[in-house]
Amino acid sequence: MEQGNLTTTVTEFILLGLTQSHELQRFLFVVFLLIYVTTWLGNFTIITTVITDHRLHTPMYFLLANLAFIDVSDSTVNAPKMLLGLISQRKTISFNGCIIQMFFFHFIAGAMVFSLVVMAVDRYVAIHKPLRYLTIMNWGVCQGLVVGAWLGGFAHSIVQIALIIQLPFCGPNVLDNFYCDVPQVIKLACADTFLVELLMVSNSGLLLLIIFIILLISYTVILVKIRTHVTEGKHKALSTCGAQITVVSLIFIPGIFIYARPFHKFVVDKAVSVIYTVVTPMLNPMIYTLRNTEMKNAIRRLLRRIHFSGMEEPT
Repeated sequence: MEQGNLTTTVTEFILLGLTQSHELQRFLFVVFLLIYVTTWLGNFTIITTVITDHRLHTPMYFLLANLAFIDVSDSTVNAPKMLLGLISQRKTISFNGCIIQMFFFHFIAGAMVFSLVVMAVDRYVAIHKPLRYLTIMNWGVCQGLVVGAWLGGFAHSIVQIALIIQLPFCGPNVLDNFYCDVPQVIKLACADTFLVELLMVSNSGLLLLIIFIILLISYTVILVKIRTHVTEGKHKALSTCGAQITVVSLIFIPGIFIYARPFHKFVVDKAVSVIYTVVTPMLNPMIYTLRNTEMKNAIRRLLRRIHFSGMEEPT
């Protein structure tokens, strides 16, 4: 059989989902639906607050709103399909749909990783160059860094997809997961995938590990600077950096576990995938708002404006 025919044999993939128990599926549907709705509400609140409150028109909050948009996008790539799979008897996804899902998942995840690097740079400049902070992190620079983060995610995803679509898929089509992802899909190829797996581990896992180490070192330097040199606004600076370190850990540690190793199946893989595809996008806005007095006050102002505008509407 020719290579060209091999690649077109599989037209759809069967997703085994999280569990085969119907009772557990109904319970998980309710839980993850609540998480998905909370994700939208939390992140949309942050985006709306940053846009409407002129006091938050600063580089840090612009970057936070970008991260909130990424969280909503990241959750939307996988959560709806997972929810549908929990209540549907037909748990399949077309071959093209699988490729599209993987593209957008890695595109958005890549943009998130690079955005976290940009946010670390923002905090570094704010702590080390406070008098020149707004000059260095002006709107042109901020917008350029955000565009660069999205382009970085796009480049990362294109590499992943380019490596996958040239593989032949001629037989097995069962994915033991609730969404399409590189480690599971690549194992279904009818070819030796060792070299491709090595390239993908380098493009995803190794990149994640290197960036994570750099971020940890950067935040360590920032925290030392805050504790030893910063006097005014020390608590706010520590709180902001603490929130960012928490978010970085929630995103990078599960990602490194999944991608920075050979593509072999582990029992906890699905649970780890749920954490960084569904749960973390919900937790991020909570972490940033609970530890940020300025953001909490801005949200209260927004809610008051909404309340008063509703009272003033004619009956």
